[in-house]
Amino acid sequence: MPRKPLISGNWKMNLNHFEAIQLIQKLGYALDGDDLDACDVSVHPPFTDLRSVQTVLDADRIPIALGAQHCHFETSGAFTGEVSPAMLAKLDVTYVIAGHSERRQIFGETDEMVNAKVRAILTNGMTPIMACGETLDEREAGEAEARVQSQVVAGLAQISADQVANLVIAYEPIWAIGTGVTASSTDAEAMCAHVRRVVGDNWGGDAAQSVRIQYGGSVKGGNAAELMSQPDVDGALVGGASLDADEFARIVQHRLL
Repeated sequence: MPRKPLISGNWKMNLNHFEAIQLIQKLGYALDGDDLDACDVSVHPPFTDLRSVQTVLDADRIPIALGAQHCHFETSGAFTGEVSPAMLAKLDVTYVIAGHSERRQIFGETDEMVNAKVRAILTNGMTPIMACGETLDEREAGEAEARVQSQVVAGLAQISADQVANLVIAYEPIWAIGTGVTASSTDAEAMCAHVRRVVGDNWGGDAAQSVRIQYGGSVKGGNAAELMSQPDVDGALVGGASLDADEFARIVQHRLL
């Protein structure tokens, strides 16, 4: 059975809640039922926008999943500035990104922290989008596959095969995040296929065939169709292009391009 693509819009630290409401309303108008049958779609606003976006999605019956960009791994406690997975679950959040390259590079998140978050997200009934990817230096040194493999194995430690089968892994080369440089469709496919092999080697063939693997890194309407045509690319984790409703809709509608 073909894996249904998941297109996720990561709004990062952009848009106040008024702007977020406008964007989700425009996106709701830009996408029709056929678009949302062909792809699963999620949006990942900043924490301050989550409740506002959730209200619009519910009130207007827009079949787009609400996502979060990050969470802590504890349910509660003295962690000033953090948000727990239990809090996100109460807002009907479906997907939570864990280990985005910016969290790893800027905020020093380790593979062990990412793994703790993945397990906490699952415990609270949500689906992790676990991100992995190499730096330019690692790629040029021929270490890209080894780095991604280590991130996947460590990030999904203590996760059952059934759980792995139902989560999402996002391959996002760090050198392509926000740079305008996109991995070629051949390179994206090669690494997504590598991720699938790593899953198969560690959690079995069924998990490897079921897990959805997104590509992230300067995805736009102009390159979405080619990227998404690759057999092991099951969706996209979209950054800047998701802040424009028409551009993000083009990515969701890649099958028509």
